[in-house]
Amino acid sequence: MLQPELKFRRDKIRSLMVSQGIDAALITCNTNLIYTYGCVVSGYLYLPLHSPALLFFKRPNTITGEHSFPIRKPEQIVDLLKEQGLPMPTKLMLEGDELPYTEYCRLASLFPEAEVVNGTPLIRQARSVKTPVEIEMFRRSGIAHAKAYEQIPSVYCPGMTDIEFSIEIERLMRLQGCLGIFRVFGRSMEIFMGSVLTGDNAGYPSPYDFALGGQGLDPALPGGANKTPLKEGQSVMVDLGGNFNGYMNDMSRVFSIGKLPEEAYTAHQVCLDIQEKIASIAKPGIACEVLYDTAVEVAKEAGFADKFMGTGQQAKFIGHGIGLEINEAPVLAPRMKQQLEPGMVFALEPKIVIPGVGPVGIENSWVVTNEGVEKLTNCNEEIIELS
Repeated sequence: MLQPELKFRRDKIRSLMVSQGIDAALITCNTNLIYTYGCVVSGYLYLPLHSPALLFFKRPNTITGEHSFPIRKPEQIVDLLKEQGLPMPTKLMLEGDELPYTEYCRLASLFPEAEVVNGTPLIRQARSVKTPVEIEMFRRSGIAHAKAYEQIPSVYCPGMTDIEFSIEIERLMRLQGCLGIFRVFGRSMEIFMGSVLTGDNAGYPSPYDFALGGQGLDPALPGGANKTPLKEGQSVMVDLGGNFNGYMNDMSRVFSIGKLPEEAYTAHQVCLDIQEKIASIAKPGIACEVLYDTAVEVAKEAGFADKFMGTGQQAKFIGHGIGLEINEAPVLAPRMKQQLEPGMVFALEPKIVIPGVGPVGIENSWVVTNEGVEKLTNCNEEIIELS
C-alpha cells in the first residue's frame, strides 16, 4: 500500500480524534491494521495527533523502517515512546468494541495517567467513507466476482446437493483469486465464504443477522447449505462474498433447477424493481430509513410483504455497508437516520422466499457518487436455468 494513501486514511481518523479531544490511538485489531498500516501484523500501531505513526511489532520479524520497533510485549511501548521524545497521551483511544476485556485492560494500564476511551465507533466512522484507492479495489474485486459467477452453470450436475454445488462454486471463486476469509464485525457473526440456499432451507431461521438463514451442516455453524438435494422446480440462490483483495464485495444470483412456478419469476422481478427504484433515489443526503421504507412498500404493493426478506423470520434491513468487513456502515434499515455520503459503499439485497420453491431476488454492491450510485458487481441478473 502506498504511503500517501495510508497517511490519508490515518488523517481521516485523526480529524475525528480532534473532534473528541483524543490525542493518541493504539490500534491492534487486524482489520484496523489493514486500514491504517496496509497489512496484518502481530503488534500495535500508535497513532498520535501531531507526529508520525509508530509500529510496534512482534511478528513477522522482517519489518524494517524508521518508525518500526520490534517488541516482545506491549509493556515496552511506553519506554520506546519516551525514547522518541513523545509525550504521554492525556486521552487515548483503544478498540473497545473489538478487543477482549483482558487485552483492553492490559493496554489501558500502560497509560495510567490517561483517560482511555472506546475508539471503535470513531474508526468505523472513518472507514465508512471509502477513498478513491479503496473504491478501485472494490471495482477490481467486482470484476473477479462476476467472472466466477458467470461460470456457475458449468459446474452444476444433476443429482447434486446444495453443499456439493457450493463446494464447486467456492472452487471457482478461489481460482479467480478469492482469499476465502469472510471478515465480519462482531463476535456473534460467523460464516464461511457465504451461502448457497435452495428450497425451504432458505427460510430456516438463523441466529445470525443475515438476510436469509439456512440450517447449515451442524449446530456449531448454523447457517447456509444443509445437504438439501437440488430438485426440479426449486430455486438456488448463490451468495458468496467476493473478498479478492481484502475488500468485501457482496453479490447474490439465482438459478433454477428446471422451470419454476410463475410466482417465483414474478417475485424475482419485484426484487429487480426494488433494486431499480432504490438505485434511482439513492444519492448523497438521503436517509437510510427512506431507502428501506421504499423497498418494503414496493414489496407490499406487489403482495409479497409476508415473504420479503424471509418468511417465518424476516430480516429487518435491505442493505448494509461493506468494506474490509461485510457489515459496515451505513445500514439500510428502519429508523436509521444516517444519510448517504459520497464514497460510501453498500450492498443492496432485496430477496423473497417462496415456500416449497426457495429464494429469489438480487444483491449487488454499489458506491455512492456525487450524483447517485454506481453498480460495482455486473453480471446477468435474471434467473438462470441449470441443465
